[in-house]
Amino acid sequence: MSLRTVNVIRYITPLREGGSLPALAEADDNFKYVLKFRGAGHGVKALIAEFLGGQIAKFLGLPIPELVFANLDEAFGRTEADEEIQDLLQFSQGLNLGLHYLSGAITYDAASNDCEPELASKIVWLDAFITNVDRTFKNTNLLIWKKELWLIDHGAAFYFHHSWDNWEANAVTPFTLIKDHVLLPKASRLDEVHAEFTTKLNDPILREIVNQIPEDWLHWEDRIISADEIKEIYFQFLSIRLKNAEIFLKQAQDARKTLI
Repeated sequence: MSLRTVNVIRYITPLREGGSLPALAEADDNFKYVLKFRGAGHGVKALIAEFLGGQIAKFLGLPIPELVFANLDEAFGRTEADEEIQDLLQFSQGLNLGLHYLSGAITYDAASNDCEPELASKIVWLDAFITNVDRTFKNTNLLIWKKELWLIDHGAAFYFHHSWDNWEANAVTPFTLIKDHVLLPKASRLDEVHAEFTTKLNDPILREIVNQIPEDWLHWEDRIISADEIKEIYFQFLSIRLKNAEIFLKQAQDARKTLI
């Protein structure tokens, strides 16, 4: 489950759909990636959310583009004409995160694209588990590529880490925002998915995923706790949430009843 590390060699174009200014870039493996920058928006916390959400999704067998660690050299971006982008690149020196670029993919539209109930239920369960607030009708963060559905962008998950207060209480929240999930109306197999995923996930798997968070992303200016302590809180959050998964399962089921 470990990620490859690539070196970014060419900045191609900004992707201005989001507030964090991701970009299309080319790496030294000759592949293109959607690059998420440590110097943007919520900084390394968004990268951690993207990493954890993506790795959990991958382990559960959900369709997600390959994630890679993307190294940005200190000289990168000096010739960029746009001052905003130049600043972003300079503040993002070091390790960032990339998602394999799905060339030709189109944004999922609930009105014109279908999603079979089992996959919809798996995505809804995942997003309730990781408290992902950003898979709505307005911003689906789903792509259709080669006639298949793909998940992207988990940077808004784990929102408890932006305040870091009462994380234990947040671990057992029912996650009421699941009512806005774009796939909730199609998620008719939540019980079966819940049984599958709570059997498949366990503490050793969650620990392995959390331990892969780069040390470089865990030195926060607003926190005096150590990198190991931060990792432990992420692990405990996921472990507690998994053990209390019936809480967010019921919330999703109740929210769905109001839609159908």
